[in-house]
Amino acid sequence: MFKQDVTLQNETGLHARPASLFVKEASRFSSNVTVIKDGKEYNAKSIMGVLSMGAGKGTTITIQAQGDDAKEAVEALVKLVKDNFNE
Repeated sequence: MFKQDVTLQNETGLHARPASLFVKEASRFSSNVTVIKDGKEYNAKSIMGVLSMGAGKGTTITIQAQGDDAKEAVEALVKLVKDNFNE
């Protein structure tokens, strides 16, 4: 298992377009990828799961993955967040 914390810096947080990009990126990996916010786990490959988090700007989330490409999955998602979803 591999995990890393990251803070959302983009204006809208994980809503609409950023959430869609996040789910699309997570789905590229075979590992089981979850996002943890306030102690609750959400499926990073589910648009409804990601949107239901209600993660806005300034929220710190933990991206966690388990599987063959776990490290790569977490690093790619952290990079996406740090790049402000290419906004």
